[in-house]
Amino acid sequence: MKSKQRKSQHVIIKGTKDGLTFMLDDQCSIETLKEELQKTLSDRPESANESVQPVNAKLVVGKRYLDRFQIEELESLFSEEMNVSINEIESEVISKEEAEEMKQNMQVTRVVKVIRSGQVLDFKGDLLLIGDVNPGGKVKATGNIYIMGSLRGIAHAGSQGNEEAIICAAEMKPSQLRIASMIRRPPEQNGENSGFEEGECAYLNEEKEMVLDKLQILSKIRPNLSMEI
Repeated sequence: MKSKQRKSQHVIIKGTKDGLTFMLDDQCSIETLKEELQKTLSDRPESANESVQPVNAKLVVGKRYLDRFQIEELESLFSEEMNVSINEIESEVISKEEAEEMKQNMQVTRVVKVIRSGQVLDFKGDLLLIGDVNPGGKVKATGNIYIMGSLRGIAHAGSQGNEEAIICAAEMKPSQLRIASMIRRPPEQNGENSGFEEGECAYLNEEKEMVLDKLQILSKIRPNLSMEI
């Protein structure tokens, strides 16, 4: 007696507490994938119902790259066949624009100047400023900020949400420090001690509190900042 040959399964569905996860084969053609998806979705008992909240779905597409048109086709397919809303697409492939964005966020921009009141520097990646930031001036970067001078104005590191970013200055006397969305202002000055000292760095600890410490602490809290020698 011959055993019935089982067709290759290109769509695997897993239920999670957040909704459904669809794991899609990245080796077959997109047309084959859409055909099996349509059959899989139409065979399920759920049907689109405007009076019921849609089920959240995550697509795991592996090494397959989906352009905007293909994503819209899949979204339409899920919407028509089931009351499902795609809220996340997990892919191992990045677009050219995403690769360029990553490259920019990894670069170090070197600037030699004094940032005066009313001036703003805003860069992607790390900023190395050889100069001062005067009161009323502002420096901002998506990565880390290193100031080889006096910081008396505003510094905002990790401006796109990078909580691992740090701020370093040879003379740390800022009007405001900001890392990602966390802000720290200088304490009330009593006498000559402002609470900030020379050669310091600012970072967020595990409790998301901004901490100021000596530069020597960086090798422990951010070991990936330097190469092993």
